[in-house]
Amino acid sequence: MKIAPGVGNVTLGTVDVPVVTPGHVIIEVAYTGICGTDLHIYHDEFRTVPPVVMGHEIAGRIVEVGADVHDIHVGMRVTSETYYQTCHQCRHCRNGRPNLCLQRKSIGSAVNGGFTRYVRVPAANIHQIPANVSDQAAALTEPLACVVNAIDLSSITPGDIAVIAGPGAIGMLTLQVLVAAGAHVVVLGTAADAARLAIARQLGAAHVIDVSTSDVGQQIDLMSEGLGADIVLECAGAGAAAQQLLQLVRRGGRYTQIGLFGKPIAWDMDQVCYKELIVTGSNASVPHAWDRALRLMARGQVDTQAIVSAVYPINQWHQAFAEFEAKQGLKILLTPLSD
Repeated sequence: MKIAPGVGNVTLGTVDVPVVTPGHVIIEVAYTGICGTDLHIYHDEFRTVPPVVMGHEIAGRIVEVGADVHDIHVGMRVTSETYYQTCHQCRHCRNGRPNLCLQRKSIGSAVNGGFTRYVRVPAANIHQIPANVSDQAAALTEPLACVVNAIDLSSITPGDIAVIAGPGAIGMLTLQVLVAAGAHVVVLGTAADAARLAIARQLGAAHVIDVSTSDVGQQIDLMSEGLGADIVLECAGAGAAAQQLLQLVRRGGRYTQIGLFGKPIAWDMDQVCYKELIVTGSNASVPHAWDRALRLMARGQVDTQAIVSAVYPINQWHQAFAEFEAKQGLKILLTPLSD
């Protein structure tokens, strides 16, 4: 849990078991994924309300149901949207975009989250896990829903040449959603990403390019008759990659930012004007993206299990965070200690 503002200030602690309240449920957590946001919280680059239990990529089962909750029962395997509280009245909430609510409070940053055994969430946020989707795979529903939201905002057309920078977990999910949408996907990485690029191939990338040894612009030109990519998507929160993508996208193309940088970056905005680019940012997810994310997994169009690289008990969180920050593997999950 994050116990105080500042860099670090994260420790393993003890919290009370949450009490179920009307309109809420208690989830016994099976797995919670480590997200880039959790690293930003560790480094004090993301706003939190400490002391707070971190973690928001949750899969588990219902163990208690509060009053005024219907169609949800004890034992149900579920995942949960991350908004603990929104106003339900602003323009954003009323238009189905609670992710933009100014009063939004989310689990894992403002309210206790999933790096623990039990978590309380609003019943309205619950989604049942399909029978053919494992708990580990379902722990990636939240990042997949974020990707689905970003792709929705990006207006993908079948046959688009789409270039992804950042072959991490978000990049791999973006790759699979783009392939499902009919795009011709190119994934960029460095020499250090060799293993990740091999996985990208297995997950449907038409091309993978090591930017440290290849002339990326020349290769994209060959694929696009010299025009450039129809859409580029930055998935790592890397300033150099964001700048490179501006050179690879065609005139009149689209740039989508999915990764978070955690700090201001230098970016050539003039290229947005010269090329008449459509620039899209995405922030977390919206409710309908969760339904679609679960359908993509259930139908086998997105394989989230394929990018789970390690599982650690919660008392080894420090090692898990270190491996995640060192980009060892793709998605690392934490699991609670047994009683």
